[in-house]
Amino acid sequence: MNTLINELIENIGPGMMPSTAYDTAWGARLSDIAPAIAEGALDWLNTHQLADGSWGAEFPINYYDRVISTLSAMIALKKYDPIKSKHQVERGVKALENIVNGVTKDVLNDSNKVTIGFEMIIPTLVAEAQALGIIKQHGDKILNSLDELRKLKLSKIKGNLINRNTTMAFSAEIAGEDGLHMLDIENLQESNGSIGHSPSATAYYSLYVNPKNQRAFEYLSDNVKADGGFPNVASFDAFEISWTLWNLKMIPDFEATPRILSLLDSLSTAWVPNLGIGFATQYSVKDSDMTSLVFDTLYQYGYKKDVESILGYEEDEFFRCYPLEANTSISANIHVVGALRQAGFESKHPSVQKALGFLKKVKGDSRFWLDKWHSSPYYTTCHAIIACAGYDNDLVSDSVDWLLDTQHTDGAWGTYMSTAEETAYAMQALWVWNQSAGRIDSNVLKKGVEWLEANSHNPYPPLWIGKCLYSPHIVIHSAVASALALGKQT
Repeated sequence: MNTLINELIENIGPGMMPSTAYDTAWGARLSDIAPAIAEGALDWLNTHQLADGSWGAEFPINYYDRVISTLSAMIALKKYDPIKSKHQVERGVKALENIVNGVTKDVLNDSNKVTIGFEMIIPTLVAEAQALGIIKQHGDKILNSLDELRKLKLSKIKGNLINRNTTMAFSAEIAGEDGLHMLDIENLQESNGSIGHSPSATAYYSLYVNPKNQRAFEYLSDNVKADGGFPNVASFDAFEISWTLWNLKMIPDFEATPRILSLLDSLSTAWVPNLGIGFATQYSVKDSDMTSLVFDTLYQYGYKKDVESILGYEEDEFFRCYPLEANTSISANIHVVGALRQAGFESKHPSVQKALGFLKKVKGDSRFWLDKWHSSPYYTTCHAIIACAGYDNDLVSDSVDWLLDTQHTDGAWGTYMSTAEETAYAMQALWVWNQSAGRIDSNVLKKGVEWLEANSHNPYPPLWIGKCLYSPHIVIHSAVASALALGKQT
């Protein structure tokens, strides 16, 4: 186990994530300015069409991921590889028709399933697909499903230009070819050459905004994967470092090595007083979720940061994650609770009570939570148990029962099927509960360890929600390693 953990620590870096269809499709459009990149991306699209003719994550099936990935792939193939890909586009059209016709009202009404920026990106893609003759009759149905959410997001923007200090830069491609007036072009690019640390947004920028920008080209060249595709985000080093080291610190007597201290130093240096940090050390936009997680992680390793950076995200009834967000992040409020607890705040402190009250309200009569950043309720619910065990037991005691009730007969956990990631979260939460709040039958964790030992390796299903579904492999691997170490101590 120590060898595996040491190898894991050595691999922490800018962020490890497999290629995604959506971002790769944008890379495939670069034929005129980066032909080598475009050729590799087109090859990736040609070899990653799913059995039903769509593109996106094979599992889990997410309506928004499949729609945005399939539309993007078909546009790229139709424009830049029309002869070779004719049959694949035809299959994609039929798949899209089936997806749109088969979607239920429950899916369309669940805002936690919507991929980032879908309601803003999709009108541009639909218009482009219609202009190319790819789709004719399903555009309105796709658009109407998120009309109200789109109106809400537009009302929050209120005519402000998109620049690197806004979350909208991550989805700058919403502007399309004729919407450059929406962009604050002089203040759009990040220090690493990207637009919002997004390969798709950066490819859009290189195509339609500033084709001669060398820094954008270098960013894209540096972040193309070995298989020719692009990840959903690059880099996301603060995310990978903090989650990985947070997971590993759960292991009793886990000690920081010089390598770990170097990684922690990078987080500490990137921290901005009164604002905190974002998902990457060079990313301009800060948020309460990453700020709380990094605060919590640094604190556990002996680094102290200003708690005001967290409190600055406090609203009247909850803690916001980002400015202008259309729906509040549940997991961000959970991680706020964890960070304030680390800072020494009593559970009765008004700020803590605000976050706990919000969590109680949104939980309602359910025994679990589900958040907009992750497809699985195990991610959100298990982190709530970890944050609240011995702090607010009443809020999560029924969630512990839910975990025990939903363990599969094979010993694992999973929303759609048994997965290493969800099993790891469940085991972490039950171990923490067993230590600080109530007793857990040791056979529960023993069964989990047995399954996890046999199923601990990737590929891990992409359960995380970005502009499409994605899988941060090192983060997940660290949760698995943590859970195995904890389970064996039971």
